Amino acid sequence: MTGTIVNMVAVLIGSFIGLLLRKGLPERFAGALMTGVGLCVLYIGIDGCLAGENMLIAVLSVVVGAALGELLDIDRAVTRLGEAVEKKFRKEDGSGPSLAHGFVSASLLFCIGTMAIVGPLQSGLTGNHETQYIKAILDAISAVVFTATLGAGVLLSSLSVLVYQGSITLLARAVEPYLTEVVVAEMTCVGSLLIIGLALNLLNITKIKVANFLPAILLPCLLCPLFDFFMK
Repeated sequence: MTGTIVNMVAVLIGSFIGLLLRKGLPERFAGALMTGVGLCVLYIGIDGCLAGENMLIAVLSVVVGAALGELLDIDRAVTRLGEAVEKKFRKEDGSGPSLAHGFVSASLLFCIGTMAIVGPLQSGLTGNHETQYIKAILDAISAVVFTATLGAGVLLSSLSVLVYQGSITLLARAVEPYLTEVVVAEMTCVGSLLIIGLALNLLNITKIKVANFLPAILLPCLLCPLFDFFMK
C-alpha cells in the first residue's frame, strides 16, 4: 500500500496548495484557468481513447454501463456525499465551491487510466512502487490546478485514490489473470470516453452525469473474454 498512500498524500498536498492559490485568484483568471483545464482534460481523454482496439467493446461497455449507472443512480449518491459536508464550505448566500463537482471531476481524472491500474498491480505483485510514485507527482500537479478552479471538493478525491488503487493492490494476485493487456487497453479506452464527458462538463458545453457511467469501466473485464471465446 506504500505507493497508494504516497499517491493519496500527493493529492492532498497539491489540493492544499491549490486552496492557497484559489484565495488570491481573480474570477476572470479562474475562468480562463478552468477553460484551460477543460481543454487539457479533453486532450487526455482523446489520447486515451486511442488505446482501444475493439470499438464494439467500447460501445457495449458505455451503453450497458450507462444503464447500470442510471439504475443505481451513482451520480446522486456521490452528490449526497458532497452535500453531507458542503454546508461547512458554502457561504450563507449559497455561494462557494461545489464539493460534489470537484470530488467527482478530480476522482475521475485520478482513478481512470492505465497508470491507475498498472501501478497498483505492480505494487501488489512485485512491491515495485515506481509507477505509482510517478503518478503521484502528476496527480499532485493536477490537484493544484483543479483545486484552484474547482475548490475544496478535490481534497475528497484523495479518498477515491486510496480506495480504488488500494483495492487493486490488495487484490492484485486475484485479479491479475483477468487484467490482461487487452483488457487494460479497453478499460483505458472506455475510461477515456468518460474523461471526454468530464471535459465537456468543465467547458460548460454539457451537463453529463459522468458518475453514472462508471460501471462501464469494469465491463471490458467481462466482454473481452466473451469476445475471445466466440471469435475462436
